[in-house]
Amino acid sequence: MQFIDEVTVEVRAGDGGDGCVAFRRERYRPRGGPSGGDGGHGGDVVLEAAENVRTLLQLSLAPRLEAPRGGHGQGNDRFGRNAEPLVVRVPVGTVATDLATGQLLADLRRPGDRVVLARGGRGGRGNMSFATPGNRSPHKAEPGAPGEERRVRLELKVLADVGLLGFPNTGKSTLIRAVSRARPKVAPYPFTTLTPHVGVVTLGPERTFVVADIPGLIPGAARGAGLGFRFLRHVERTAVLLHLVTLDPAPGRKPLADYDALNAELRAYSAALAAKPQLVVLTKLDLPDVRAARPRLERFFARRGVELLAVSAATGEGVHDLLLRVETLLRETHAPRPPDYRADDPGNNDTPPSAE
Repeated sequence: MQFIDEVTVEVRAGDGGDGCVAFRRERYRPRGGPSGGDGGHGGDVVLEAAENVRTLLQLSLAPRLEAPRGGHGQGNDRFGRNAEPLVVRVPVGTVATDLATGQLLADLRRPGDRVVLARGGRGGRGNMSFATPGNRSPHKAEPGAPGEERRVRLELKVLADVGLLGFPNTGKSTLIRAVSRARPKVAPYPFTTLTPHVGVVTLGPERTFVVADIPGLIPGAARGAGLGFRFLRHVERTAVLLHLVTLDPAPGRKPLADYDALNAELRAYSAALAAKPQLVVLTKLDLPDVRAARPRLERFFARRGVELLAVSAATGEGVHDLLLRVETLLRETHAPRPPDYRADDPGNNDTPPSAE
């Protein structure tokens, strides 16, 4: 199934039904009075987050959402039927924004979350609603009110505790396969992963966290290069970033240079994203040249104030210790600040080390 994570849709709620002008015409009731019923209300357009929906593909194929209109009022005191809402199921993590105003309409973070994107029009009143002691035979009725219309941008942002970052072929897919039941494709060529993959890591009872394998980034991603910034949005919600590096025979590819390049992309895309806690991990430790280079790389990263961890997803070496470090960092990240904490206190140095 094709992965679509952004789409623009035209949304139109149903119009209200028209009210009716009618009078009773019964043999033994010559002045039966007005009998025109009210029109029914138009249907709303509703978004609902659903666990078993993974992509916005369906909406990209049919980008116009139109709810039914309400039924018209009829004679003999018959009211028009209220229209059923149009319920559109979208993936958990979908964000809806009004294109005209830029207003955030919804952020559907949990299964079952709902939001009304456009409200249906109110049904018009029939002439029986206008009868008064001074006007017992009103000849007027109201038309139904039009339903709301708007253009909405829907964006899917993957929900995960941990985001895996790294150049193509740094072992992100292999690592997430090793620690969860996610099964992304693994192959020895760049951009094997073309869509985010999410896996659940279980360390014990009530000790779980969610990891997202983000497609490989390259310099210029914040401006659309490679797979572009469309996948940077998927790490915005994460609490911790696992930054994977390794030796690569490609010209100009060095672990420290890769680390600097991707952190520059994070800063270019979002200062808040660049400030997220990171663990830097040297992967493919089972390869002899990577193992031999490990002490030297640890010294290089230490000069930046960065601890370089090392794992082999293929053999499992270092993986469990890494997961324990991630669990601890997540616990610290989600912990509330002390009451006397002040973000603007010059004595409080919580900023990450500079990557100069």
